Amino acid sequence: MTAPAETSAEAPSSVRTRNLPALLQQLESSLLVSTTDQQRMLIIVRSDGERLHTDFVALKRPMGIAADSRRILVGGWDRVYEFLNMPALSAGRAPLDGYDALYLLRNVHVTGAIDIHEMAFGGDELWCVATRFSCLCTLDQEHSFVPRWRPRFVTSYAPEDRCHLNGFALQNGRPKFVTALGESNDVEGWRTNKRNGGVLLDVDSGETVGGGLFMPHSPRLYRDRLWLLESGKGSLVTMDLATGRVETVIKLPGFTRGLDFFGPLAFVGLSQVRASNTFTDIPLTDENPERASGVWVVNIETGQSVAYLRFSGVVEEIFAVHLLRGAMYPHVSARDIETTWVLPDAALPEVEFATATPPPE
Repeated sequence: MTAPAETSAEAPSSVRTRNLPALLQQLESSLLVSTTDQQRMLIIVRSDGERLHTDFVALKRPMGIAADSRRILVGGWDRVYEFLNMPALSAGRAPLDGYDALYLLRNVHVTGAIDIHEMAFGGDELWCVATRFSCLCTLDQEHSFVPRWRPRFVTSYAPEDRCHLNGFALQNGRPKFVTALGESNDVEGWRTNKRNGGVLLDVDSGETVGGGLFMPHSPRLYRDRLWLLESGKGSLVTMDLATGRVETVIKLPGFTRGLDFFGPLAFVGLSQVRASNTFTDIPLTDENPERASGVWVVNIETGQSVAYLRFSGVVEEIFAVHLLRGAMYPHVSARDIETTWVLPDAALPEVEFATATPPPE
């Protein structure tokens, strides 16, 4: 059963179940959520006793998130933001004292308009979905992006969003399965069959593992099963990789997109899907006019919702949901670039702190 809800005093534009702060504390984690609506923010959700704190970092169309204790990378339309964890900067220094992680913006990689969707660390590499170019890619210092794989039915690299490749599942540090909204080689050809044109593809063989999916997103290999979100139906499902058969675990009140796991719990992103959105005219919008945006927590062993954080007002569309493990109370900032300097440890004894001089007009 879902715990009763209460309004979050720290974030008046959201409501949550009472058990969510304690749940995050139990997992020793916080939540990173990206929004793709007009607000375009990275949301940091963290617990503080019985309260929930929600911070918002404005970025340019943030979507995919890859994060660990050392760094947070956020991808979007034409760039990748890299935040590095520098906890020593906050130790004993107000107002940053008390945070157990301090992620500051240190680098931005310009990819050009490739429309990065999902991202994940695979060993020493960062893998990204370049949705506009219908391929998986990695990044280096010399190029906008490095194409590494594309579906067999896509004949060339072109900024045409031919199949709306959007997500991938890692196995042994490399992409193993991907989701796309259609098997198309035409410019935005996936749009012609949004209701059941979605596919799960095997990266190694190039073969279609499962088809007839309703706008699939966020494939994951977890506990020896393949999980994904049938976004157009608002559901979390598993797929039998031998037969392609899909089994629904739970249907939720929104467009499901963004998925992470911890133990028996799945953290699922939900979006409202506005009337003007590309993803209208699908079963979810036909059957459920009162759609939610936020993060729902599902027990995958029972198929029941156990907690949620529901946004209202300006936050309408969620893309990525990522548990930041080992950081219960992090601070993430894209500001203070002019007044934050990171020097080698050897230089610190010779640093003299003074009031910063404003830059010339």
